Amino acid sequence: MPIPLEEALDLQVETARHKADLLRSPGRYLVLSALAGAFIGVGVVLMVMVTGPLGLAHSPWVKLIQGLVFGVALTLVIFAGGELATSNMMTMVQGAARRRVRALVAAAVIVASLLGNLVGSVVLAWLVHRAGVLDITAAPGTPAPGSTMLAGMLHAKLAESGDVLFFRGMLCNFLVCLTVWMGVRTRSDAARIMLIFAGILAFVGSGFEHVVANMTTFSLGLFEHVPGVTVGAFAHNLLFVGLGNLVGGGLLVGAAFAFTGRRDTPAAVPAPRSGEPTPSEPAAQAAATV
Repeated sequence: MPIPLEEALDLQVETARHKADLLRSPGRYLVLSALAGAFIGVGVVLMVMVTGPLGLAHSPWVKLIQGLVFGVALTLVIFAGGELATSNMMTMVQGAARRRVRALVAAAVIVASLLGNLVGSVVLAWLVHRAGVLDITAAPGTPAPGSTMLAGMLHAKLAESGDVLFFRGMLCNFLVCLTVWMGVRTRSDAARIMLIFAGILAFVGSGFEHVVANMTTFSLGLFEHVPGVTVGAFAHNLLFVGLGNLVGGGLLVGAAFAFTGRRDTPAAVPAPRSGEPTPSEPAAQAAATV
């Protein structure tokens, strides 16, 4: 049975306070957020390489397979530990809504994690570029499935207007933060993993936009010199998708459950059962990461 809304929200509020405290150690926070960006980048690379051959074959299963494999990214963030901006958009709004974290501090955590995610994403993309992974071919003289898939994904993103990117970003983080929120409401790691893969399948398969995933996608495009991919186009995408993610995660999930999960009277955060992580660990796990 899921943890009650009120109890889950209490855990989220304590997680928000932990993140605010963690920000006082900028070096540690940068490493954790950079790792989260790199973990999401691993999912992007896996998605491109696995479905590249399917794309060349014009398979109708591309989106489904992409959704199924990309769940690895969020699993890495949650279970390894990391500070992901998109989930922070939900968690910090909930902390601020309950007045346990100042609004300015909540905003600082979101911005800091976003910048750290960018650093990790760019570094991971550079490493993948130097490794030549995207240029692997089945036989000499044949197209490289990975680079072809990457170029196709980027050209599709470049063709979209700012308002389309905004709404796709909003829908994406609505689903991602719902996934994290559901993870907070379960005490089972197995259930949490299944929820991750289900939620990520929904957002990737639907064609929505995730700001941190796009950091790796566009960085790879710049390193691989994909036609039309520029720093300006990168910034344009991050701006509109990031704002959409903020509304989807912060308002549609964070604020909504901060309102519906509030208690009539303040209550102490319940003590964890034996063997469970405490709310102050960057795990509670789905709450403190992603």
